[in-house]
Amino acid sequence: MFNTSEKKERALGVRLFLKANRCNSAKCAAVRRPQKPGIHGKSRRRGISEYGQLLNEKQKIRFSYGLRESQLRKVFETASRNPGVTGDMMMQLLERRLDNVVFRLGFAPSRSVARQLVSHGHILVNNKKVTIPSYLLRIGEKIVIRPQSKDNPVFKDLNITLKKSEPPVWLNMDTEKYEGRVVALPKDFDLPFDVNMVVDYYSKQ
Repeated sequence: MFNTSEKKERALGVRLFLKANRCNSAKCAAVRRPQKPGIHGKSRRRGISEYGQLLNEKQKIRFSYGLRESQLRKVFETASRNPGVTGDMMMQLLERRLDNVVFRLGFAPSRSVARQLVSHGHILVNNKKVTIPSYLLRIGEKIVIRPQSKDNPVFKDLNITLKKSEPPVWLNMDTEKYEGRVVALPKDFDLPFDVNMVVDYYSKQ
């Protein structure tokens, strides 16, 4: 049976990697059953309206980062008040979230797992426990696993996964110390959605 996360991916027709490493395998629901969920999923898809396209892109970014609608709207409003390109500013805000950085560094196999690790107090920022997944990291801040949490089963194979992990260029990872650091603002995004369409969606609301 497919879970809620996989149904979201099938409905939007794109892999958002919501189920950790499962979506890199043949078990991925979007690969096994690429049609939409439901009894009419195999029927030919109708042409989608412009609004429908904008809505789909908005849903993709919301599900990817595990946000509520109110949270994503707040990100847009914050980004639109800042100088620069709103879409780029949105991505910077989303990528600088602590739960996302924990995922990007390889400490967690998915953003949902990363969010739990942060909420349960397993992550330190500059040697202080931070339990707010939406905490926005700044350049120079250090991210480590709380020493008392290193025996947690979720970190059992961390030494192996970290060696395979490839953090983005704006993050630095010391695999010997299990220590990550933000070294620049997020950039060079490889995205399964069009953030400019998300900006258009909220601009028309």
